[in-house]
Amino acid sequence: MKDGRNKINIVAGNEVEVVKKEDQGTGKLTLGVVKKILTKAPTHPHGIKVLLESGEVGRVKDVLD
Repeated sequence: MKDGRNKINIVAGNEVEVVKKEDQGTGKLTLGVVKKILTKAPTHPHGIKVLLESGEVGRVKDVLD
């Protein structure tokens, strides 16, 4: 697995685990496929924000191989 805090590790089509805003308190992860990267910066301490193909938005915790 690759670190979700570095934008270089994430491309559209990657399968990822994200934490949605409403799940931040519980840490519940959502599995999905990246449709679009929303974070402009090259890194983010809480994970790069992405739009999943399902329409959900979250911060990437892990990029699955």
